Amino acid sequence: MYMNVFRSRKRADYDAAAYAADAARMGQLAQAQPGFLDYKSFAAPDGETVTISVWESVEAARAWARHPEHRAVQARGREAYYAEYTVYSCDGAVERRFP
Repeated sequence: MYMNVFRSRKRADYDAAAYAADAARMGQLAQAQPGFLDYKSFAAPDGETVTISVWESVEAARAWARHPEHRAVQARGREAYYAEYTVYSCDGAVERRFP
């Protein structure tokens, strides 16, 4: 299992409707990709958002990162939506569940 964690803050002047449309499309497209397992998004009261995507393998996650439509939306995000963002990636080979 492989996980990407995307933390971000939107620009004050971002187009919320365009962002929502892009986010919905990316969610649909990601779910259709080979190796996709799950994703969840969360919003904090201070405006930060976090999206976690889970993939069967690093190869599946990297293929998603290179998907042409996803790449175009990534560029749009850097140009028009995000004031800042960070991506963390990790191998979830060791999984612990409580209880």
